[in-house]
Amino acid sequence: MTGAATGSQTLARGLTALQLVAAAPQGLTMQEVADQVGVHRTIAYRLLATLTQFRLVAKGEDGRYRPAAGLAVLGASFDNNLRQLSAPTLRALADELGTTVSLLVAEGDEQVAVAVIVPTQVPYQLAFHEGSRYPLDRGAAGIALLASMPPRPGERELVATARERGWVITHGEIEPNTYGLAVAVPRPAPCPPACINLISHREDVVMRGKDAVIKAANKLSALLS
Repeated sequence: MTGAATGSQTLARGLTALQLVAAAPQGLTMQEVADQVGVHRTIAYRLLATLTQFRLVAKGEDGRYRPAAGLAVLGASFDNNLRQLSAPTLRALADELGTTVSLLVAEGDEQVAVAVIVPTQVPYQLAFHEGSRYPLDRGAAGIALLASMPPRPGERELVATARERGWVITHGEIEPNTYGLAVAVPRPAPCPPACINLISHREDVVMRGKDAVIKAANKLSALLS
């Protein structure tokens, strides 16, 4: 881990350790945490002991550290439990269309995936990780998020078009040969802009799903307002 230019190095190391454990389905040993954070074993021990004290990680009988229940409490506090409230609507949409759908929010100059839902009963689908970040000016989701904000100097013409239509389709802006369809989810200030995004390698799937995504976005808007 590179040292933090500002702020607390200890806090940065602890948060890095927490992220590593949270991203490891099989858990991590203390030595694995030490190696990946780039610290001595004794420092990793203190970091993990503190995280355990706050119930953010837990040590299993096999000696491996895994996420603990305290993370669920923290996650639920994000944007008034945005992910949990949105999940049923997104799940129904993904299964109806047979393709991956996601909920993204704007955070600074980035778009962040809050929820990514892969349809059931489908052998292969595109997917990406929750928490993934991309530039706000790329891809259907970013364009839809910008379109839900006041116009900016020098913004892409596609943003103005999306603002007028209420939806946007892009091709290959985030992943090659991938189509994206995004529809903004209007919410009252000061909630950050949000949108539903659908991705597929097939243009016909995206076009066929447009009305369903618009309907789901309106449903979520009413639910979250």
